[in-house]
Amino acid sequence: MTHTTRVSLEPAWILHQYPYRDSSLLLEVFSREYGRIGLIARGARSARSRWQNQLQMLRPVTLSWNLRGELGTLTGVESRGAAGIIPGRQVLCACYLNELLLRLMTRHDPHPELFDAYGEALMALGDNEEQALRVFEKRLLQSLGYGLLLDHEFDSDTPVQGDRLYEYQLERGPVRRQREGHEGIFLLGASLLSLHREELQEPRACREVKRLMRAALALYLGARPLRTREVLRQLSVMSRAGQRGVAATVAS
Repeated sequence: MTHTTRVSLEPAWILHQYPYRDSSLLLEVFSREYGRIGLIARGARSARSRWQNQLQMLRPVTLSWNLRGELGTLTGVESRGAAGIIPGRQVLCACYLNELLLRLMTRHDPHPELFDAYGEALMALGDNEEQALRVFEKRLLQSLGYGLLLDHEFDSDTPVQGDRLYEYQLERGPVRRQREGHEGIFLLGASLLSLHREELQEPRACREVKRLMRAALALYLGARPLRTREVLRQLSVMSRAGQRGVAATVAS
């Protein structure tokens, strides 16, 4: 006989939702003590649903459910804080974090430290977007057992020096180099140390760390691209094109 687990008032975030059968929803949920789980919210799409407007992404909630097998059944929803008003680009960045969790986390594998890091990242997106994203990516890899070596050289265990150039060898770590090559991930020691301290302020450090994190994540994401990353890239291209158009108009 399959055992039924009953969970009450568990802190959680809804990562994604899908229509399920006639009037229900299938929720992908990230909970603090139970990890990523799938829950069926029966009747949630009906006009008289008691959970109408409560099952939203980026809203901190506490959930109750019964779990028997792979999927659980939602039994209760309560708010654990007001949902902040997030501008459009920040919503896309938050969806990017959600997509990373959905792609890289297995179900029923708790990561309470990552749950806390996710909440911190959402709060930090409005202050320093690049830092919030890169720090969460770093913490995600670390929590899943793929942490990056950032403060010591891989081949000598010598502390990384800020003014030195390094090649980062994936699944190993930084190796000192005299100059950049045609292939590989090259960055200053100062950039590595900035990520290690989780303080990304300098533009060069942001650029170099972004390149490093993209390559590191690609090892585990596989060939299928992230949809949110492509949308963000297109927005950046459009924004740069718009800025050039404004500059040309002003110059004329």
